[in-house]
Amino acid sequence: MPRQARKKSESGIYHLMVRGINRQDIFQEEEDYQRFLETISRMKNNNQFELYGYCLMTNHVHLLIREKEEEVSRSMQRIGTSYAWWYNAKYNRVGHVFQDRYKSECVEDDAYLLSVIRYIHQNPVMAKMTIKPEDYRWSSCRAYYGQNEYPTGLTNKEFILGLFADKETVAIKRFAEYMQEENQDACLDDEIKLRL
Repeated sequence: MPRQARKKSESGIYHLMVRGINRQDIFQEEEDYQRFLETISRMKNNNQFELYGYCLMTNHVHLLIREKEEEVSRSMQRIGTSYAWWYNAKYNRVGHVFQDRYKSECVEDDAYLLSVIRYIHQNPVMAKMTIKPEDYRWSSCRAYYGQNEYPTGLTNKEFILGLFADKETVAIKRFAEYMQEENQDACLDDEIKLRL
């Protein structure tokens, strides 16, 4: 049976999630996280997409991307292939690194865009890896709070901050308040389906 075509976003913005094969870790040490971010930066800088947010967990990745020069599916293929080739060489392994195709959902309005970025940044908090999202090293939250990120300039934060205020200092303050609000955000849930 052929794969079902993905829904095309009218805004060009997508929330994407890719998971390690068999839910296994895809990041073993600091160098792995850095390499994945460098790969994203390289693809982004080729004018392929804008990156509004990300969070690298041990066995999965969330990305918030606006499509530009090429379709998001092609960008994701490039990122996945590049990282998998490097990862397999480093750990002397063969085979797939990522499980199935990436999951995606269209982000068509500002309200949902803000819910998605909060959901992405709250991932490490929900997993009890940190208490505050801005303390987690491998997400774009720190960039939104005006802190340094690696690689420099990876996150295109101006668009989302601009939804809070024109002045950056005010926008960062309001963004931080929004991040701390109680919420029931449930974006691109990935619950395990049990088979009988």
